Amino acid sequence: MPTTYQSLPATMRAVQVMAPGRAEFIETPLPDLQPGHALVRTRLLSLCGSDFQWLHHFDPDDYPMAPGTTGHEVLGEVVAHDAPGHDLPPGRLALTLIPDHTGMAEYCLVKARDVLYLPPEVPPAHLLQAQQFGTVIYACKQLPNVIGQDVVVIGQGSAGLWFDLMLRRMGARRVIAIDLQAHRLQAGRLYGATDTIHNAVDDPVAAVADLSDGRMADIVIEAAGEVESVNLAVALTRRDGFLLNFGAPRASSMPFPMKGYFYKNLTMRAAVGATRDPANSSTRQALHMIASGEVDAGPLITHSFPFDQVLEAYELQGARDEGAIKILIDMQDANHS
Repeated sequence: MPTTYQSLPATMRAVQVMAPGRAEFIETPLPDLQPGHALVRTRLLSLCGSDFQWLHHFDPDDYPMAPGTTGHEVLGEVVAHDAPGHDLPPGRLALTLIPDHTGMAEYCLVKARDVLYLPPEVPPAHLLQAQQFGTVIYACKQLPNVIGQDVVVIGQGSAGLWFDLMLRRMGARRVIAIDLQAHRLQAGRLYGATDTIHNAVDDPVAAVADLSDGRMADIVIEAAGEVESVNLAVALTRRDGFLLNFGAPRASSMPFPMKGYFYKNLTMRAAVGATRDPANSSTRQALHMIASGEVDAGPLITHSFPFDQVLEAYELQGARDEGAIKILIDMQDANHS
């Protein structure tokens, strides 16, 4: 039998993406409790580039999306579960992993294995960043040996910044950060980038050629997902180099420089699906690194919006303006609280 800890409302407020670029607030029934799952009361979220992809860049037939779309970086409290054998005490904050992006709601349904309780001594907003940091750690496991290598990271949003940090720890000789926003390049230096290229001003191909004496980068990580950045990644990679596609793609299909990729003899792979890690090991490692003070997630967090203003937060996420890097959504004042 399900375990319940409090009287729950019959309905909840949620965001629902109705059409490309259009999201609305709705009132919807609470998710039905399923075996092996927990019902979580959402407390805090942060936005991610992949949320922007779900909001704008899926195929037209994928809309309208499910209630709660789009949100997946979530802290919450378990209020009910049907998961015998799992220790799920109520009232404690937990990082809750939601691969289907239905967390932008007052309550969400989560697999019991994806409820990761938080240590109490670190600010919850910092620990929330372990979700994305965990995806970057997972992606780094797909890379070849980076010791002594020149690595380019295209895109200096929060994911790109976590890549800067990990690559330096993994022994990269150079971490070359590229972004259109100057404030994000400044953060790149803070997180370990040895060189920065402001590609709104400078030619990134010429700049990487200059830094590498014409050889280009051994490894390129594409962490933006734009058509232009995916194509740029091929141009920046040396012959026989490695290209990692991490940025959530902004289109289901896009032009690709096949000739350049082919004649450079590149190795290319994607990295997505950190929740497939046994016991969520990459995310747990990220939690430990933040909780122990080994890394500081604080500089990533630049803005906070109440749940009622989440649509404005999505707009800022897309604009990447006003110094924005990581945007929080605070559910504390939501209805049914």
